[in-house]
Amino acid sequence: MPLLEQVSFLSFFSLSENVHWYDYLNDVLDIVVVTYVIYKLMMIVRGTKAVQLIKGISIILVSWFLSGFFGLKTLQFLLNQIITYGLLGIIIIFQPELRRGLEHLGRTSNLFGRTSTSDEDKQRQMIEAIVSSAQYMSKRRIGALIAIERDTGLNEYVETGIRMDSHITSQLIINIFIPNTPLHDGAMIIQDGKIAAAACYLPLSESPHIDKALGTRHRAAIGVSEVTDSVTLTVSEETGAVSLAIAGRLYRELDEEALRNKLIQELVNEEKETTLSFFNKKGGDK
Repeated sequence: MPLLEQVSFLSFFSLSENVHWYDYLNDVLDIVVVTYVIYKLMMIVRGTKAVQLIKGISIILVSWFLSGFFGLKTLQFLLNQIITYGLLGIIIIFQPELRRGLEHLGRTSNLFGRTSTSDEDKQRQMIEAIVSSAQYMSKRRIGALIAIERDTGLNEYVETGIRMDSHITSQLIINIFIPNTPLHDGAMIIQDGKIAAAACYLPLSESPHIDKALGTRHRAAIGVSEVTDSVTLTVSEETGAVSLAIAGRLYRELDEEALRNKLIQELVNEEKETTLSFFNKKGGDK
């Protein structure tokens, strides 16, 4: 064997001896942690103005790379200045969103989702408050529109209303939708088991298949369910009928038991199935 090949072989063998199994474990752990952090950041910014910000930053970075590749020195200089001073501007402009994001990250106590008994109890208490208030408003034909956030963020709609950050009680829900009060006109949005805001504007559905008898409140419920995974409840002011909009579909004229069961199925059981499917790809039918 030539001397050069012997030296190369010995160098490779010596290098292999220095690489231990825990070096590979460190690399795998590093990838898993970074992937989890990126995933949580994506969950935080979904449904917020930060999504548009990220798109803008992506365009600037792609333009910077292309300007260097094609030798466009002036353009690259300008983009370098934008990148250098843009970070400080982002921190100043989006300080409220960054603060809320860090608070949300601090509230995350379970690696794979909210599946603890106490969280399930809170969900059921929230459901009971919603069902109780819906029945009260239905009997008195008080119109209501309540959007419950799940995975897709509703912050862009929260920002159109009046911030509340209140604990959920049936009495408070009823009081908000009493006619001729400041907050009755618009949607209530529930986030993280709290009333985040009231008097919010939701996007109206433009589907031609919606019953012409349905008004703006129902179109808004269907509209937000088409663009997010929210569960949205409506109480008709004309008939008192209670409905749920989920994934662009409207479940109409639900009685108390049907409403309770549907909310439990979507907000409690579905959450369990999502967490279990992380480990076992088999999930129950909705």
